Amino acid sequence: VKAEKEEAWFGMPGVYGEPEERRDVPESSGVSSQPEPQVQQQLGRAYGVPWQPPSPTTWHGPADQETSMVTQQHWHLQGLGRSELQAAGLPDAQPGEVAESGPSFLPGSEVGQPCSSSPPGEEVQSWLRAIPPIPDEVVVRQKRAPQGSWKVGTLRHGKRVYTVAISGSTHHVYTCGSGYIRVWDEGALHAGGKVPQAQLDFQDRQDCVVTCKLFPDEQSLITGGASQAVTLWDLAPTPQVRAQLTSTGPTCYSLAVSSDAHICLAGFQGFVEIWDLQNQILIRKHQVPVYASRCVDITGNMFWTGGEDTTLYSWDLRSYQRLHQYDLENEILSITHDPGEEWILAGLRTSDIAFLHTLRNEKFKVVMKKYTRHHSLKFASCGSYFVTAKDACISGLEAPSLQKLFQVEESSGILCCDVSSDNQYLVMGSKSSAIIYQLLY
Repeated sequence: VKAEKEEAWFGMPGVYGEPEERRDVPESSGVSSQPEPQVQQQLGRAYGVPWQPPSPTTWHGPADQETSMVTQQHWHLQGLGRSELQAAGLPDAQPGEVAESGPSFLPGSEVGQPCSSSPPGEEVQSWLRAIPPIPDEVVVRQKRAPQGSWKVGTLRHGKRVYTVAISGSTHHVYTCGSGYIRVWDEGALHAGGKVPQAQLDFQDRQDCVVTCKLFPDEQSLITGGASQAVTLWDLAPTPQVRAQLTSTGPTCYSLAVSSDAHICLAGFQGFVEIWDLQNQILIRKHQVPVYASRCVDITGNMFWTGGEDTTLYSWDLRSYQRLHQYDLENEILSITHDPGEEWILAGLRTSDIAFLHTLRNEKFKVVMKKYTRHHSLKFASCGSYFVTAKDACISGLEAPSLQKLFQVEESSGILCCDVSSDNQYLVMGSKSSAIIYQLLY
């Protein structure tokens, strides 16, 4: 009955060519063994023990298999990746790319036929030269999805990397775990064995950071974990603590920052703290079902929570009333949204990915039915693709076609991942280091 209910709710076939049978593994997991016993008890079910897959490869091109295609009736993402012109079959030109020499085409000519119009006269050319250039900052640039990835380096954090962030402007990487945060400059991404640019030690060395978010301007970082506080960091000119926001719960499992960096959500067991970041004031301690706050996210005037109780909830950020709830049938391990804040993606314990429209009653699911201990999702800032990390495998999927772009197999479990805002680098955290991949276009 449960399977029939899920099929009727989503109606989405399996993808990736994964076997349809589900491994006979219980839907819960404990904390992986680690050298920090105090942190182990506090983190509880938040992290499992990564397993050992086959050894990684250095070069990763487009995957051999493709995911099942999703029709536009199911998912029509406005402004994600390919433009409407590209969808119509027109060429995909990149910024600064010079057109190929050949016959020009102007409006009014038949498709595929050269235009016989004479070149513009000197008067017209003089008028065109007088038009001032458009500033780069106002140009809307379409970004293609990557077609492969190349492993460029490893950052030796020394302990488990529970959460990681990478900036697009400076390509600084922030690896977070127990006792400290390490900051790596761009030179360390391509040089093996290089020492970090800085190490930010916690006052209590037993504190552990399990979640972090870069602000949209990438000048600040916010972290949370087993420290009974949410910490704001200034990153420039040198990383330092700006403020510590005292929390009412022992462990913060997830964070979300609004697009204008005014509001932050911090998810604890059974409640969500809503913070005013500008004034550093706790606005509200919002009660949610006890096992529905492991993951949080913000889209516009709504926020979302989900966790072990398998239900995804949406809430009004102004009235704090519950708007909807969706039974996803399996434990929710991660939540992310597309840059346009139109779609919410939920990564499930079974490796499935649920897609829900934030404003319309549209939803579907990518079915994998393969048990996983970790499932991280990250949408690229350009909107043309997202990455999904499951245990020791991370894949890039094009939006909205869901075609598999690349796949990476690591030798140890992947606990977290992030994509730089300029869509050049992919970073993933593991049991003792962070692995850096450059995305190829």
